[in-house]
Amino acid sequence: MSHRPPSPFPGRRSVLRGSLAASAALALPSAVGAAAPAFALSGRPQARWGVQAGDVTTNSGLVWARSDRPARMIVETSATESFRRPRKWHGPLLGAGTDFTGTVPLHGLPAGEQIHYRVTLADPDDYRRTGEPVPGTFRTAPSKRRQDVRFLWSGDIVGQGWGINPDIGGLYAYEEMRRLNPDFFLCSGDTIYADGALSASVTLPDGRIWRNVTTEEKSKVAETLAEYRGNFRYSLLDENVRRFNAQVPTITQWDDHEVTNNWYPGEILTDARYTVKDVDTLASRARKAFSEYFPISTLPATGAEGRVHRVVRHGPLLDVFVLDMRTFRNANSPGRQTDDTTGILGAEQLAWLKRELARSRAVWKVIASDMPLGLVVPDGSTDIEAVAQGDPGAPLGRELQIAELLRFVKHRRITGTVWLTADVHYTSAQHYDPSRAAFKDFAPFWEFVSGPLAAGGFPANALDGTFGPDRVFVKAPTTSNVSPMESPQYFGEVDIDGGSGELTVRLRATGGSVLFTKVLQPGRVGQ
Repeated sequence: MSHRPPSPFPGRRSVLRGSLAASAALALPSAVGAAAPAFALSGRPQARWGVQAGDVTTNSGLVWARSDRPARMIVETSATESFRRPRKWHGPLLGAGTDFTGTVPLHGLPAGEQIHYRVTLADPDDYRRTGEPVPGTFRTAPSKRRQDVRFLWSGDIVGQGWGINPDIGGLYAYEEMRRLNPDFFLCSGDTIYADGALSASVTLPDGRIWRNVTTEEKSKVAETLAEYRGNFRYSLLDENVRRFNAQVPTITQWDDHEVTNNWYPGEILTDARYTVKDVDTLASRARKAFSEYFPISTLPATGAEGRVHRVVRHGPLLDVFVLDMRTFRNANSPGRQTDDTTGILGAEQLAWLKRELARSRAVWKVIASDMPLGLVVPDGSTDIEAVAQGDPGAPLGRELQIAELLRFVKHRRITGTVWLTADVHYTSAQHYDPSRAAFKDFAPFWEFVSGPLAAGGFPANALDGTFGPDRVFVKAPTTSNVSPMESPQYFGEVDIDGGSGELTVRLRATGGSVLFTKVLQPGRVGQ
């Protein structure tokens, strides 16, 4: 398989050396005591939290920013970093109703090209009074099959008490990922840990001290809308994250920790840390904050409507099917039901996924799952949090819904399905095969796990034999909640060759190591 040559668009690198240096130098909010930048103009709105792009396709994308005060968001795009003949997009008025965040949809972009953009925030009472423009860049998806595609995925960010530690360079995994110059980043959930407070310091088992940047909102579990918003802002205090966001567009999904650990609709908490016990109330607040802080095509900035599950079409080689295994699931239980139409996706989302998989003409169909299929993820001593419940026999509980989906993929002869996930805080590769399974009516497929990106590491979970998984590779700590100072963080890389159509998965560790590589061939129902 050929490797993609360096990008023919020199602006993608040079914009980072020059204009993105300004983004990295942006002032942090006063919560961390950062001074204002030299270019700050008194009384003019500033985008101190950087910029992001998301859900980029062949001809469209979304650009996000946050202001430090009421402002009109203006985006300019250009084929060059000099911004000759820019195209201007007038965005929303940013105010308290969306925590001063906003997203501008861009349409009619050229396919397979480097897009340079800059966000300017204008005083709503006088558009001549503007803050310093904040630049970013992204590459639109190719319209022709012969152009390669490269993306990364991971999840699990600022969890288990491990936050931004300046002693180790902050959230350093983001800088390693940025240097790989991917077309986009798939964030597989647990984008925050709203249920995980941060302390100023933690003593490690070897006596070293871990230090956290702290904020008021991260000092307790999130319950109010303001506290959820503060949790989503926290990672944006990190220079590595802001620099990464300005170069690499994202496809983002959520899992449980955006709300609280292992949540499901209708749950009433018994956790003494919470004064608000109704999870539906917490989820509504978290969903609004989530919609405000990520550029997602199906979620408007109001957070009132829209959905997390969606298809992001990345040209003829790739469709990304983003699942939501939270909003529509049934209650966590031992998972032994013999009839389960709700499952982990809900009947409506399952029907949507089957329909969209069947109509996809992409060579590869990546199913972005916020939880693994064959790994047993417990919730307490008796209940199950994910799909597999530890019984290696015929499908039961939520497994029934996954069996229905896998049967559909086989009988409709849908080619090129690959499952990617995070959630369990280690990295592994599982091959599922009916010859090893209790349930036989499906075609073989691969599931790849990678994470955490900036959280505690945990030992490998047990496998459930219902769908015949074979753990071909695993890299995991032997003890629980190993800090990023003691263990590498993990992310995955996917390369799709435009000539052969081959898809190569690499499981990576911070520090530059490639731990495992698998090459898959196009045009097959199972492999």
